[in-house]
Amino acid sequence: MQLNADFTRRAVVHAGMLDWVASPMAGVHRRMLDRIGDEVARATSIVRYAPGSHFSPHVHDGGEEFLVLDGVFQDEHGDYPTGSYVRNPPTSRHKPGSSAGCTIFVKLWQFDSADRTRVRIATSGQAFVRDTGRPSVSVLPLFQDAVEQVRLEQWAPRARVDIAVPGGLELLVLAGSFTQQGEQFLEQSWLRLPPGAAFAGVAGAGGCRVWVKSGHLCTLFGAPAAHPSTAGCSNIEDGP
Repeated sequence: MQLNADFTRRAVVHAGMLDWVASPMAGVHRRMLDRIGDEVARATSIVRYAPGSHFSPHVHDGGEEFLVLDGVFQDEHGDYPTGSYVRNPPTSRHKPGSSAGCTIFVKLWQFDSADRTRVRIATSGQAFVRDTGRPSVSVLPLFQDAVEQVRLEQWAPRARVDIAVPGGLELLVLAGSFTQQGEQFLEQSWLRLPPGAAFAGVAGAGGCRVWVKSGHLCTLFGAPAAHPSTAGCSNIEDGP
C-alpha cells in the first residue's frame, strides 16, 4: 500500500472525518495518514484501542513514536495517560493495549536503525514556554537530535503563525483549529509539508494546540521499501 507516499508534495488528511478501519487485531482500529507497505510499513496513523483490546507482543525493528490523544495506553513498562509522548527505538519490544480504551497518534519505521534513545514524557500539566521569536506561540519541547525536532505548540486565538520548513514539517491538530491556504484544520487534522516549503497559518477563534515535527523529511528512514525523491534536501540517507 502507498498512501501520501510522495514526500515532495503537500499532504493533508482530515482524519476526524474518516471512518475507522479495522486492524488485524480485534478491537483495534486506525485512520491512516501516510503509509508505505502493508502490515510491516513506514506508517503514520491514528489508532484507537477499544477497552480491553491489545496487540500481541512484538519487536519494533524500525522504532515507534506515539502521542496519547485520549484514554490510557498501556504495556508491560507502564501506563501512559492522555498527553504522554513516547519514543520506543529500534529493537524495543512490548505488548501494547488498553484496559479502559485509548486513542494514539503513532509513527512506525521512521528511526535511524542505530538509534537507541528511549523517551517518556508526561506532557499533561506541564508549562509551555513563550517562543521569543513568535510572541503568539508557546512551546513544550519533546525531542531533538541532529535530524529532527518534536514539540507541542499552543497558538493564541487568531494568531498568524509562520514556520520555516527547510527540512519538512508535520502538524497534527490536538485542540482548536487553524486555517492554511484557505483550508480549515480541526482536531485530528494532519498536514505534511515538504522540505523547502513555508507554513503560514492563522489560529482559530479559540486558539490551537498542535503536535509539530520538523526537519525529518530530509532523512527518510523506513521499512524495506523505496522512498520517493527528497528533492531540495542535502545529506539524504535512507533507512534499512
